[in-house]
Amino acid sequence: MKNILIINGHPDKESFCFALANHYKTGALASGANCKMVHLVDLEFSPILKYGYRRRTELEPDLLHVWEAIKAADHLVFVYPTWWGTQPALLKGFIDRLFLPNFAFRYKENSLFWDKLLTGKSARLIVTMDTPKWYYALMYSKPGHNAMKKTVLGFCGVRPVRITAFSPIKTSDAAKRAKWLQKTKDLGVGMK
Repeated sequence: MKNILIINGHPDKESFCFALANHYKTGALASGANCKMVHLVDLEFSPILKYGYRRRTELEPDLLHVWEAIKAADHLVFVYPTWWGTQPALLKGFIDRLFLPNFAFRYKENSLFWDKLLTGKSARLIVTMDTPKWYYALMYSKPGHNAMKKTVLGFCGVRPVRITAFSPIKTSDAAKRAKWLQKTKDLGVGMK
């Protein structure tokens, strides 16, 4: 049985991202996956890596609980909006605080290289945007997608990382959103 962890990074419980996360979970459960979901807005933690990597800040119980779920997961699903070209502050702070040296990666002594400690896991990014996908790619070179796929998850060994982006949200109607919800449920059914 595949273990899936869904991490919803949208801070608004009435957002479309919450609906997308729930639809993915419904599809994954229907396929027999063991599926857990975390809404970052429900966790109690400081999103600030106060001392950088110079000094360790103790992890709050909620972060330790999520870390155990990440370690147990075969597949990670991140659901979040694109704001100012990348992730919302809540998700960025979560990553800063939890994807730490000796947790998600380990620097090699006297080397520029590192060990990737999350190998063997795959991921799906389900991202909403107001910017049309073609414009986000052509004008901005997909900074948020690249950050999550390459410089966070890829850096830690997660692969493959697939991206599903829905846009533009602000001009979408109920029929379009229904199609996006069904597509997300289908992704869950396929556990992709």
